[in-house]
Amino acid sequence: MQRRTLLACAVLAAFTAVPASAGAAASTVKPPAAPSPDAPKRGVVAGARTFTPSARNAEAVEKFRGLHRSRLRREQIHHFWGVEPAAGTHDGFMASQSVDTSYRVSNSADFTYTPTIKAAGSCMEITTVYSQAVGNEIWAWDWCGGNGPRKEIVMDAGFLQTYTRPVNGHPAYSVQLVRTNASTNAWSAYLYNHTTGSWNLFYSKAGSDTSSLSYGWDIFEIYATRDPRTGNAYYCADARNVVFESSGIQLRRNGVWRPAAPSDSPWQPTATPDPDDYLCPSLQFVKAGANDHWIVRQ
Repeated sequence: MQRRTLLACAVLAAFTAVPASAGAAASTVKPPAAPSPDAPKRGVVAGARTFTPSARNAEAVEKFRGLHRSRLRREQIHHFWGVEPAAGTHDGFMASQSVDTSYRVSNSADFTYTPTIKAAGSCMEITTVYSQAVGNEIWAWDWCGGNGPRKEIVMDAGFLQTYTRPVNGHPAYSVQLVRTNASTNAWSAYLYNHTTGSWNLFYSKAGSDTSSLSYGWDIFEIYATRDPRTGNAYYCADARNVVFESSGIQLRRNGVWRPAAPSDSPWQPTATPDPDDYLCPSLQFVKAGANDHWIVRQ
């Protein structure tokens, strides 16, 4: 996604993107089962709360905005990797996103927004946030006038039990963004409740998409600083045993859901990133499916 990136107050080590050794090859990973996109929609996400700006979370919000601004300028665009569905290819978007509650960001200036998903033209982005400022949370970022997070939910035991199930050995939550009214550009975002077998409303909004980007995205995205002791980014050591994964990526068009494909959801900013450009030589970018499943790991 063209998006947010730095602010002058923090030092960002330069990243770029080009081929990873084990990364680019199509994987032998078996596609995990995903919740039915047509499961009932009822209720709201338990534990979700209105995001309240504070001195503590202000930096996390500003870095998120900064990452977007940098992508608009096409500067430091290699802070991300994943798929970007084109405008006009969908009015719904869903995926199962990994979480790891053991992951701790060691540098206070760094943020990991991974995985994060936004449909083309949609009023919200649902992002997995790891930072010292807010801890480990899921955000609903408002792109239709709000330009900031509006809902948040902590990755606590209750969230894990209700909204996640194991995917390739680690917990993942399933999220769905759908346009509910074309004339007002109304969108709703849901999380799948495995206890009730239904989609719970997380956030809804109508209006004009202010992201200035015509496409959608489902990506790995980082804001990171170089550790002068190693030359690598701090997150490279922090996430040594962490798997970032997005699976079951699907698009809805004319009421029909289908897996994301090369024709509508190209790999960006390149199909074969170079881990050195992300300041983490051991990073692997795995295309685990035909554009409907990706994994970033070491």
